[in-house]
Amino acid sequence: MMSATDEKTMLIVEDDDALRARMAVAMEKRGFEVHTASSVAGGLGAISENAPGFAIVDLRLQDGNGLDVVKALESADPTARAMILTGYGDIPTAVAAARIGAVDYLSKPATADEIVDVLLTPPDQTPPAPENPVTPENARLQHIEAVFQEAGHNVSLAARLLNMHRRTLQRILKRNGVMADAAR
Repeated sequence: MMSATDEKTMLIVEDDDALRARMAVAMEKRGFEVHTASSVAGGLGAISENAPGFAIVDLRLQDGNGLDVVKALESADPTARAMILTGYGDIPTAVAAARIGAVDYLSKPATADEIVDVLLTPPDQTPPAPENPVTPENARLQHIEAVFQEAGHNVSLAARLLNMHRRTLQRILKRNGVMADAAR
């Protein structure tokens, strides 16, 4: 019996239109037959129509959590290989992704070659380490930016959620250009 991973079909679930299109082109160049979706609902629909052999799924989507897509793919075809690609990496979510069947969890930006290396690594082997891993300082800044965005760019609310002084948060955001981006 042929498994879905023998076919090199891929589902990309990403709500950033430009990134989704770039990933689709990059994966097609690497021999995959690519289908895309911009939401959890779209990803679940694509899986129910025809479960792909591979999937790249964003963690945070407009209508929910990408882990739901990974779980549905694991249920539809246990041999399928899915990975989470996110700008909001944290250890508890990475562990949850692995428990429901994701083969890996990469932080954006990741190259197409890094993604393919992870997806095509046999299940009994360890995927290669990313060439440009996220530094602890970048991970901290990404977390601060995510909380700031979730707080609706409200510095006082974000500072409370982060358990930090408002002025300290303002300095961090200003130093890293986040305040200027939020003002646009």
